[in-house]
Amino acid sequence: MMAAPLITCSARLPVYVLLIGLLVDRSARIGPFGAQGLVMFGLYLLGAASAMVAAWAFKKLGDRRGPLMPFYLEMPPYRLPTPRSVLIAVWSASSSFLRKCSTIIVATTIALWLLLNLPLHSTAQLDGAGVDTGDPAAVSAYTVDHSYAAGLGRLVSPVFDPLGFDWRINVGVLSAQSARETFVATLGQVAAAEDPENPAAALRSMTYPDGPRAGQRVFTPPTVAALLVYFAYALQCMATVGVIRRETGTWRWPAIAFAYLTVTAWLMAYLARTVTGLVAG
Repeated sequence: MMAAPLITCSARLPVYVLLIGLLVDRSARIGPFGAQGLVMFGLYLLGAASAMVAAWAFKKLGDRRGPLMPFYLEMPPYRLPTPRSVLIAVWSASSSFLRKCSTIIVATTIALWLLLNLPLHSTAQLDGAGVDTGDPAAVSAYTVDHSYAAGLGRLVSPVFDPLGFDWRINVGVLSAQSARETFVATLGQVAAAEDPENPAAALRSMTYPDGPRAGQRVFTPPTVAALLVYFAYALQCMATVGVIRRETGTWRWPAIAFAYLTVTAWLMAYLARTVTGLVAG
């Protein structure tokens, strides 16, 4: 249970696809292989190797507490699947995903939309701030930058500043605690607010609005590498936390899993940012 969250799951894939697209040019190749595919393969490999290291470490810790109970696994008979069993398996997986989409992801996306668009600003306030009220994009950008979400993202900035994250990424990371896929929805809403006509270009050209990095591009290779590694390690799935709680019968192990994976994610992301910065520099 302590190692399983490190295995790459389908919820990480939308985040990986988005970030790899920002980090690696589509036409880039390494020998006969596409560079984007190799990065994705590397992330899968990183998750599998990290899970094995975590399993080994927790096994060693368990050995110190006394002899472990033997592990028995009965292997089922292998047969060619029948059409009925295939349909049942497809329906089970599809219905589970639809339930997740229609509850957790939709609810979180709506909450993020409200946080990014509140509080409302009067015309007098916009005029006083020097915002061109005749330009919807300028009004939208000002609203997002002075929203409740922006305040929340700036509140946790001291934690994520060393990783190169700005308040918009911070909000995405926090929203991903409910479901990793909402990170993509968060950045999509922010980018669409800055440039409704071309949110993809807005995302690529996004700059830090304030602080010592003001005016610099956000999604540089070191920052994207840090994000990829952070998502590879962080426990950002409340369903997983709930399963660990149910299987162990205590909140102790979910708390341990959340704490050690979050700390590991931060440390590995910082290492990835540092190494990528040295290589790119």
